[in-house]
Amino acid sequence: MGLLRKLSTGPDDHGAHGAGIVLMLLAMLAFSFGDALGKKVVATYPVGELLLLRAIAGLIVLAPLIWRQRAAFRRLERPGLQMLRTLVAACEVAAFFIATIYLPLADVITFYLASALFVSVGAALFLGERIDRTRAVVIVIGFGGVLIALQPSPQTMTWPALIAILASMLFAVLLLITRFLRQTPAMVLASQQFVGTALLGAALMAPSGWMTPAPVDWLWFGLAGIVSAAALLCVNRSLSLAPASVVVPYQYTMIIFAAAFGWLVFGDVPTLPTVVGGVVIIGAGLFLALRDRSSGVAKSAITKPERTT
Repeated sequence: MGLLRKLSTGPDDHGAHGAGIVLMLLAMLAFSFGDALGKKVVATYPVGELLLLRAIAGLIVLAPLIWRQRAAFRRLERPGLQMLRTLVAACEVAAFFIATIYLPLADVITFYLASALFVSVGAALFLGERIDRTRAVVIVIGFGGVLIALQPSPQTMTWPALIAILASMLFAVLLLITRFLRQTPAMVLASQQFVGTALLGAALMAPSGWMTPAPVDWLWFGLAGIVSAAALLCVNRSLSLAPASVVVPYQYTMIIFAAAFGWLVFGDVPTLPTVVGGVVIIGAGLFLALRDRSSGVAKSAITKPERTT
């Protein structure tokens, strides 16, 4: 981190932008690693138990920063919207890991990439943002990529795939709500997500009961939370060093990391439709991001909030 800090203090923005890109790439690698850990754990333990224990581990890691910024927790803007965001974030995490029980990690991440398209539609419907003809065509093409990856038919339209799509839509809602809460410090939003995930995990765990983890599995639970918190901090630092328009496109590397972990850990090989659909979705998302950057709209664009998955 010392090198990255040194880079960010140069006479121009190039060093800071480079450091921001590196941190975003590290965040995507960490998120993918944490997702793979979660998928491994939920193959044996209830999803609720994973959500609870990894959220506790994440909060322990963030505790010093939360304590340092404790004054920010006393004056929350729009408390009702804060609670709604926390609920949406917790449900999104739960849906993500439920989907990973039945689907390859790369497949679930591919559907997640469509969240940028859902955000564009949601911003037009609920925020009054204008969608010009070019953007509309690109959005339609992007959703075509979702259909290619999903291969909708009575045989392929399984409920795990639908849950993955639901998780992507919930993530888009999370992004839209975050737009309204832009004055809330990032650490406040992140800690709320961890707390909400822990509470939902406890609620989901109640019907199935507690399964005491084996000694080595405690390590996986804790590591999942630690990695998630570390990725969150990398995202925050990345966005503080470089504009969102510079670093956000690198979030699409997550599909590469997810496919690699899926192959190395679970032996999953992405199918051709998933690869083709993912390429179409990524292409559409990158086009929108780069178009906003070139037109100067990116300064007001919705940036990705801290994932806790």
